[in-house]
Amino acid sequence: MSKQLDSVIQRKIHELRGVKIILDFDIAELYDVPTKVLKQSIRRNKDRFPEDFMFELKENEWLNLRSQIVTSSWGGKRYRPVAFTEYGVAMLSGLLRSEIAVRMNIEIVRTFIFLRKLAREHGDLRDKILEMDQHYDRKFNGIEQALDFLIQEKSKNEVLKTRKRIGFKNAKN
Repeated sequence: MSKQLDSVIQRKIHELRGVKIILDFDIAELYDVPTKVLKQSIRRNKDRFPEDFMFELKENEWLNLRSQIVTSSWGGKRYRPVAFTEYGVAMLSGLLRSEIAVRMNIEIVRTFIFLRKLAREHGDLRDKILEMDQHYDRKFNGIEQALDFLIQEKSKNEVLKTRKRIGFKNAKN
């Protein structure tokens, strides 16, 4: 398949509950089947989809995801979407047997594998960035404290200079 299709699939994959998922209406679009048909097939084969293969989004998860992916609320949805993990997508291949569904399923699974490989390869880079962030955060914290101290001292001195003295004045003053 094309690089363009890969990027389309990658945009439809989100992270939720610590796993990569793809939503039912996105899979239906990629498979070129109505979402209703996809969900009917799943309901008929519910035992093939345990929680680590597929789960229904909670209301707050759906609202959060919807704001991130900027879906239109026009028309609305009667039910919250269902999220498929990589395993759930693989299981779908046995349900939908159209030529498009089979080809798309292969591409979606490849994309999931590519994203997992990418995360694994660049995990050390992420760890290094976090380590640098903590290291420099400590250094900048010390600098920030020193600046705060100097600013406070300066403002104290300015207040003392502008304040009118009360009491006796010495001949020396």
